[in-house]
Amino acid sequence: MTARTAFALLAIGTALTTVVPCAAQTSDPDARAAAVEQRMTDAERTTLTHGIMAIPYGDTPIPPSAPPGAGYVAGIPRLDIPALTETDASLGVSYVGGLRKDGATALPSGLAMGATWNPALLRQGGAMIAGEAQAKGFNVLLAGGINLVRDPRGGRNFEYLGEDPLHSGLLGGAAVAGIQSRHVIATVKHFAINAVETGRQFHDAVIAEPALRMSDLLAFQIAIERGDPGSVMCAYNRVNGSSACGNDALLNGVLKRDWGYKGFVMSDWGAVHGLDFALKGLDQQSGAQLDDKLYFGAELAAAARRDPRFKARLTDINRRILRSMFAVGVDTHPPVIAPIDFAANAQVAQQVAEQGIVLLRNRGVLPLAAKAQRIAVIGGYADSGVLSGGGSSQVQGVGGPAVAIPTIGGPFAALLAQSYHRSAPLAAIKARAPKADVVFRNGRYIADAVVAARQADVAIVFATQWMTEGLDAPDLSLPGGQDALIAAVAQANPNTIVVLETGSQVLMPWLDKTAAVVEAWYPGARGGEAIAAILFGDVNPSGRLPVTFPASTDQLPRPKLPGSDTVEPDFLGKGKPGQTLRIDYDVEGADVGYRWFAKWQATPLFPFGFGLSYTTFSHGPLTIVPGPTPLARFTVTNTGKRDGADVGQVYLTGTPSGATTRLVGFSKVQLKAGETQTVEMPIDPRLLADWKDGKWTMTAGTYRLALGSSATQLDTPVDVAMPMHRW
Repeated sequence: MTARTAFALLAIGTALTTVVPCAAQTSDPDARAAAVEQRMTDAERTTLTHGIMAIPYGDTPIPPSAPPGAGYVAGIPRLDIPALTETDASLGVSYVGGLRKDGATALPSGLAMGATWNPALLRQGGAMIAGEAQAKGFNVLLAGGINLVRDPRGGRNFEYLGEDPLHSGLLGGAAVAGIQSRHVIATVKHFAINAVETGRQFHDAVIAEPALRMSDLLAFQIAIERGDPGSVMCAYNRVNGSSACGNDALLNGVLKRDWGYKGFVMSDWGAVHGLDFALKGLDQQSGAQLDDKLYFGAELAAAARRDPRFKARLTDINRRILRSMFAVGVDTHPPVIAPIDFAANAQVAQQVAEQGIVLLRNRGVLPLAAKAQRIAVIGGYADSGVLSGGGSSQVQGVGGPAVAIPTIGGPFAALLAQSYHRSAPLAAIKARAPKADVVFRNGRYIADAVVAARQADVAIVFATQWMTEGLDAPDLSLPGGQDALIAAVAQANPNTIVVLETGSQVLMPWLDKTAAVVEAWYPGARGGEAIAAILFGDVNPSGRLPVTFPASTDQLPRPKLPGSDTVEPDFLGKGKPGQTLRIDYDVEGADVGYRWFAKWQATPLFPFGFGLSYTTFSHGPLTIVPGPTPLARFTVTNTGKRDGADVGQVYLTGTPSGATTRLVGFSKVQLKAGETQTVEMPIDPRLLADWKDGKWTMTAGTYRLALGSSATQLDTPVDVAMPMHRW
């Protein structure tokens, strides 16, 4: 059995939903694509190979039929090939600075979705945003952020799902499947190892092939296997010396040859630097206004006339794009402008937020009891809304943001405004505690906040860390003096609860002074209501960390952010002519996040997989049935007095080569008080293997696995003998 076949059998407990092909996928998209491509005239053969940004930028005219959004690729009406209308992104239909004069439902951030550990819920969320995209005239969602979080300072971490390839691959694949169930093409991105924004157009991500195959590439591979996305978007950065969008080893070698990917590769906007990118595996030049020139238009057509390599490549390009259109059904199920049930969709967003909020600390103050008669709510614009991340993925509801704080000027000012969704935690807290005296202080003056905290039974400090595409965070502190604010409030009131709205990991120098800490991430369209539901116990927290929170930057593979002292912050990230930046990811290799901490026996602030509940759980003994696809079996019991959900996590802790730590399976289980459930999960053999000499290799010998509630909280391991296996 091949690894790909084995993985197709993988089902993670009850959380994973089987992908059922839609009606449009039952015909043969390859045969249809070949037949239509053969009917193309020479003039038509470069129609699908390039697109524009469908927003005012430069002097490029925007077709009247193009809805304002990320991109537009013209169709071929003669052949009944529709235009591709593209919008960002994974978190909802993007706001594009309000150009469409409408709103959309914002899902919580990628890390919040990752914290749910619930593929079925992400599939539901993907279907929801795809439905809104169709109702706004779009048939392509630039959605499916799969990159692993390698550095907590990465500006786009909030768009991604976590630091583990199995976790990110399963969740990302489920979201893609949900999107495409609504006949909207999904685009997994950014291929590959797009971990930081500093010098994003030119920095070179250097990493050996085995490490890359076992980390970031494995996450993409799993997501592609699970979701079968119509498109893959290549990244801005270089990988091992070559631009990701013109990287023969990645695009032709890994993606198309080794994985047999049949869809098409689109560029990131402004990431194409030459016509030769077509020969190196790129199929479509996107957002061409941002490139130096249009390479995939007349130049590509001329090259195809004179060079058999380009001619064959152009045939392949068109067949790949057409195949995805037919497989997903964008031709037979075109977008139809229609009303959107925002109330129903907001419930989906709230459910994701509630399952993604992580309770990190609780000294008995939560859930809030009715006896809290005076509540001080402090900081974080909690009287107005909840924070969202900046950049192309920015989503806003009807009416736009509750608060928008400019951060830069120029054409991208709207994309980089620090914006808050119209879901105020203060209002939600007041609605939940109508008899309490709830006061608000904005936190600008610490002395004012301290007075309010001293007079309250409970103080709730909302702390924010805004992050955005195009810029990395300089450190892991809470900006604007918020660490000092929290410390002072906690000193004044021992019942201080901190609610974090962050785009990534942060340090917590005040942790031991607080009564409770809640990581709410960017909680989306109904974030205020979700936070209140967790605080008051209407919802039992079940989120688990998708990333490791370090205790200090000294614990990171790169304590100093590469390029932070040499590269000027720039949204486009093109840098100065000839500027270079090498980022050595061989430092950690495949040991990303929790694996790095385990390797060096470093104690994190909070480990990967960690999260508290208002009830308690116990795990039954782990048993492993060996075979080509080993099977893990265990029980989970709710030993407390409240209904709740737990995430059973199985880790590989040892191989014949020595100790290791690697997540090999997980299942989110909902249990009533006192209930026990048995969980079975096949283990993808790739997660037990290493990449050696161009193949996955399992050395014969003893493999040790353990069940746990986080990467550092593991039960007694079990040993299993495995035979030698290479594939």
